[in-house]
Amino acid sequence: MSTETILYIILAGVLSIALAVFMYGYKSKQAGALRWVFGTLRFITLFSILLLIINPKFKSETYTIEKPKLPILVDNSASVGELNQKENVSALLQKLKENRELNNKFDVSYYSFGNDFRESDSLSFDEKNTNISKALSSANELFKTQTAPTIVITDGNQTLGNDYEFSSATFKNPIYPVILGDSTKYTDLKIEQLNTNRYAFLKNQFPVEVILTYGGTNPINSEFIVSQGAATVYRTNVSFSENETSKTLNFTLPANSVGLQKYTAQILPLSDEKNKTNNTKQFAVEVIDQATNVLVVSKIVHPDLGALQKAITTNERRTVTFKKPTEAVSSVNEHQLVILYQPDRSFAAVFTEIEKLNKNAWVISGLHTDWYFLNGAQDNFNKEASNQSDDVQAELNSNYGTFAVEDIGFESFPPLHTEFGALTISVPNEVMLGQTVSGISNGNALLATMEINGKRDAIWDGEGFWRWRASSFLQTESFQGFDDFIGNLVQYLASNKRRSRLEVSSETFYYNNNPIKISAQYFDKNYVFDGRASLNITVKNAETEKQTIFPMLLRNNYFEVDLNSLTAGEYTYTVSVANEAVSSSGNFTILDFNVEQQFLNADVSKLRRVAQNTKGEAYFVTQNDVLINALIANTNYQNIERSEQKVVPLIDWKYLLALIVLALAAEWFIRKYNGLI
Repeated sequence: MSTETILYIILAGVLSIALAVFMYGYKSKQAGALRWVFGTLRFITLFSILLLIINPKFKSETYTIEKPKLPILVDNSASVGELNQKENVSALLQKLKENRELNNKFDVSYYSFGNDFRESDSLSFDEKNTNISKALSSANELFKTQTAPTIVITDGNQTLGNDYEFSSATFKNPIYPVILGDSTKYTDLKIEQLNTNRYAFLKNQFPVEVILTYGGTNPINSEFIVSQGAATVYRTNVSFSENETSKTLNFTLPANSVGLQKYTAQILPLSDEKNKTNNTKQFAVEVIDQATNVLVVSKIVHPDLGALQKAITTNERRTVTFKKPTEAVSSVNEHQLVILYQPDRSFAAVFTEIEKLNKNAWVISGLHTDWYFLNGAQDNFNKEASNQSDDVQAELNSNYGTFAVEDIGFESFPPLHTEFGALTISVPNEVMLGQTVSGISNGNALLATMEINGKRDAIWDGEGFWRWRASSFLQTESFQGFDDFIGNLVQYLASNKRRSRLEVSSETFYYNNNPIKISAQYFDKNYVFDGRASLNITVKNAETEKQTIFPMLLRNNYFEVDLNSLTAGEYTYTVSVANEAVSSSGNFTILDFNVEQQFLNADVSKLRRVAQNTKGEAYFVTQNDVLINALIANTNYQNIERSEQKVVPLIDWKYLLALIVLALAAEWFIRKYNGLI
């Protein structure tokens, strides 16, 4: 409190006494005790009011002791069990929890990681992937402003995510890896990686690339075989030595039959191999008898065209052909979908051919579009041409029900360029993306789809979406979100199949270490998406004939089910709607591949480098006592005394207001009691 404030308080006290004496000592008609009572009450009232006007501020300081944090990250993946380390992990966690000295010094918290990073309540050691990088990044985000040495209990074998050695370079706290397993090197032959297309066309050859690795010192010979059922479709001899530890095989296989073709790749194991699981890998290819051919007609060169091609051809079942308007007319009938990029008068013959052949069309407009021509070339939509540009952003229509659309962050994407003016769609349509300017909707569609008598069309009013693909990659480190969005749109537009009230989307086959999801959309009799419906999926194993029913959960404008609990095998499924005679059936295959079974020992060298880079230290799980004692003895991890100063103005003190009210009420009551009022 300042000197000036103290002087004001003293002055307020003197003034309050003077006024009370003047009112009840000099002028008062009361005598005796009442004069003193009234004077005292009036002094309290006046002094309290003046204090509120002065409003002095009081400072208070509190001290707290803050322990250093000790996050413990535990690998919950299946590889821990494969290396027979479950009991070691349980014993270590028990010691950490029971060590009183460690828990007195640190604020200990427990987390587990596999596919994801989460607070640990229990450990199952059954997660099918290990993402150490995500665990370290998440822990760094949680504790980057605090003193928090981090214990990571893992075998160091990562199957998902970025390289955690590089991710740890930005870690703010020391990392203490606890290594599960040993550093012994065993003789091992392994299929390190197998790459092939997901789809192939009938009567064609599809490529296969296999990377084989060898861990050992003696020269060895083996044989690599690819079989389909009982037939061997590829065979070759391979040899390795201490200096030649890997081989890459490239070959092709014939696609002779339509449908799902399953294969088994195997490198024959050595007699003394410890882990023979990683010698075999299953893979599959879906053979189709035709592709979806997309024709892109454009008079100009634009980055959007490259983004379109990359997104569409992510699915090997689709091909893209680029032609100028003068060349495209003769090719329209060879394609299932025609994309018209920024049409002008040179597109007149193309529009005529599309109308004659009743082909599906997707118009993409922008600053180079001739709207005077486009308004007359078709009857689906019309735009007031202004020859002025406008920058618009996208807003997803959550009620869009033609097909399932996932929000990939449309509102955060860069603006698209379009011609200013109102866009009017004159036929039945559904708006997928609306236009916004400065976050406010302008009432125009950015992307809308139409379906009339089985013919499907779309209008995308904006150029520059190549930046969306780049922005999506920056946000998610993957192009998949944007590519899937374009792929789903192309899949819908390239099909002439009549719309069903129940649309189910699934893959022909899945690997059991990847997400196994099936999605569905259900529409009412007016073909409006019905989110109130109850959908179930009945899954039947073709071999055991065991049936399991799963509820499908609502996700925005579609239903979805996660079937990762199913084992490898062939399945049939039926999606049904409760209280409705509507259902849809199909089949899929789950291929067995457990990446967590591919390891023989811990990645000791990488874990030691991570510890060294973050100024921590690596320990084997058998050295748990050494780790605990080192943390307790480390003087860098000390309690921190924090002080918190609070400044409270007197006007916030409610008791003073209560005192004023009480003093005035008491004076009134005493006056009333004595007949002075």
